[in-house]
Amino acid sequence: MSKSLKLLLTAATLTALGTVASAQTYGLGREALPEEVAAWDIDIRPDGLGLPVGQGSVLDGEEVFLELCASCHGDFAEGAGRWPPLAGGIGSLASEDPLKTIGSYWPYLSTVWDYVHRAMPFGDAQSLTDDEVYAITAFLLYMNDIVLDDQFVLSNENFGDIEMPNADGFIPDDREQSPLWGPREVCMTDCAESVEITMRANILDVTPDDAAAREAREGGGDVVEEAAVEDTAVEEGGIDMALAEMGEGLFRQCAACHQIGEGAVNRTGPVLTGIVDSQTGQVDGFRYSNPMQALAEEGHVWTVEELHAYLENPRAFLRGTRMAFRGVEDEGERAAIIEYLRSVE
Repeated sequence: MSKSLKLLLTAATLTALGTVASAQTYGLGREALPEEVAAWDIDIRPDGLGLPVGQGSVLDGEEVFLELCASCHGDFAEGAGRWPPLAGGIGSLASEDPLKTIGSYWPYLSTVWDYVHRAMPFGDAQSLTDDEVYAITAFLLYMNDIVLDDQFVLSNENFGDIEMPNADGFIPDDREQSPLWGPREVCMTDCAESVEITMRANILDVTPDDAAAREAREGGGDVVEEAAVEDTAVEEGGIDMALAEMGEGLFRQCAACHQIGEGAVNRTGPVLTGIVDSQTGQVDGFRYSNPMQALAEEGHVWTVEELHAYLENPRAFLRGTRMAFRGVEDEGERAAIIEYLRSVE
């Protein structure tokens, strides 16, 4: 038998076997129903193609977010525990400590809508209505200062008007030899004559440089309280800078809504520069809630004691406050935050 004839027979045999195999299901599977295909066909393109008709406001989104999302992502999308923050970090991508969030990193709003719709809430994916997804997306835009009006309503009609801050941050790698995908020899063993540490992870606050820092990380608020008690060198009315420095770190949980210091502007919450011992409700340009306005009309002043009470449990201190933050239980941590507020002019 010639070589060419063998090749022809082999090809014919393979074709026949493939035909038989494709005609059998071996009792497994079936053709997908149209409604099953539709259930998977839910992706949203960057230009908005695939979006359902619907709408949702920032305020409605806040309510849904607090109920279904805040336990993992924080009341203000600042992140909780090991779960990632969803707000902040704008302008940080080129820094040594970049914070990748919806506002700082994601290039398309369609990705936000699609991910919330497809995968959230955790453990109960695709349980949200389309309007709830629009509302949560609107709230996340507001928390990232991409929209500034808390009355904003996001819908399929104005969806394409939103431009994300990092929209131009992704480009195709069109180099002839990409360091990631291009051809190269990969070393697997004995790749370097020596190894040296060029950078420590203390920027991530995971490598304490001394026993005090390690104790602060492991001991939490107790260390803050001890520092507040032990530092007796501060004059009356002066600032305990060690305690204020601790407070600056703790203030990160507040920074999603409040700014402080030179150049600070109102966000979800008012500027906090000079708040200690100031009269309530006096920040220019901020629209306070009705309960907070009533408190201001009574002549209320944010003394250290009053700030302690408010920060411990805002909702219990002032019923109806728009501040949804759950509060700071640890007295030492509250003292550190307040000392930081006192230190910034």
